[in-house]
Amino acid sequence: MATRSVTGDAMVAQIDRTYLKFRVWKLWPRLLAYALFEGRPLTTRGQFVNPFLAVFHRILMNIPAPKSADRPIFVIGTGRSGTTILGIVLSMHRDVGFLNEPKLLWHGVVGGEDLIGSYSKEPGQYRLDQGHASPAKRARFVRLLGWFSALSGASRVVDKYPELIFRTECVDALFPDALYIFLARDGSQTAASIEKWSQSHSVETSDQSHDWWGADDRKWHAIVEQLIPGDPDLAPHQEVLHEVTDHRLRAGVEWVLSMREGLKLKNAISPDRFLHLDYQSLCEDPKAEMARIFDFAGLCHDPVCQEYAKTILHVPKDHGQAEWPEWFQPIFDDTQNQLVQNTDSCTVGQEVAK
Repeated sequence: MATRSVTGDAMVAQIDRTYLKFRVWKLWPRLLAYALFEGRPLTTRGQFVNPFLAVFHRILMNIPAPKSADRPIFVIGTGRSGTTILGIVLSMHRDVGFLNEPKLLWHGVVGGEDLIGSYSKEPGQYRLDQGHASPAKRARFVRLLGWFSALSGASRVVDKYPELIFRTECVDALFPDALYIFLARDGSQTAASIEKWSQSHSVETSDQSHDWWGADDRKWHAIVEQLIPGDPDLAPHQEVLHEVTDHRLRAGVEWVLSMREGLKLKNAISPDRFLHLDYQSLCEDPKAEMARIFDFAGLCHDPVCQEYAKTILHVPKDHGQAEWPEWFQPIFDDTQNQLVQNTDSCTVGQEVAK
């Protein structure tokens, strides 16, 4: 018999009383996204709805939408680095409709991206490029986002999907006017949060284990086999990493790869399409950082959204600096220092920088 953690399941679509207090009418786009567009991943309840949602999506992607979703905003980085709460804050904006990791949409249109095994038994690919985005796929995805925009009453769509940090070539081919918000958080704090999440949301079935690393570690295997060879510092340790089972060390490796990818993108993508944001700074001065986001994204300055950010964003508890294996510590420190040096208003990794 399967066992499943219920941690976090009580709050549907990330909605609580505080959310409703600020703008009760924003309940509709969040419930719409949750019920009809996002799908149910492996470690959550209600996966029986996924086949029905897939049929619904196929219908929508073949019907011209009454509205276009111009300049979609993609929140990328590493999971457990504040990407969800940033998406929720942005969902409070009067013009925004928020999709929280709509991987079922991506699976239905692009395919090959399911890293954890929620919708496919076929191994997922970390990197997707222009070859995965044909004109037909672009038309389908544009229609899907257009329908979500129309049904939700939003003029702009925010799609939070951290792993898209490795797939921006595909995203650009689908949405040439896409904007990216790269959110970075201290590596030790991110790794500790991933470790806690993976332990509390683990699922054991009769023949599989499901956690942060997917069905029977398929996401971890994808990291080791697909991403590690491309990193000159980590590649020599690929054989050792194959055998790693420690959640925190795995999370540290995922964080390093994601942050290094984000820094590469910052140098490759025009600054009018790419914003590097620090989670610590966002929590310390929500109003100022939200104003930066509004200016970057071309969103009107929304005082209600800013006040909501101030209300729910708090400097997270410090889990202390992680103790890494001797071979990994300099790799981690180098990445942490690069973030400090390359973020405009950055407090991440100050312990290392001092």
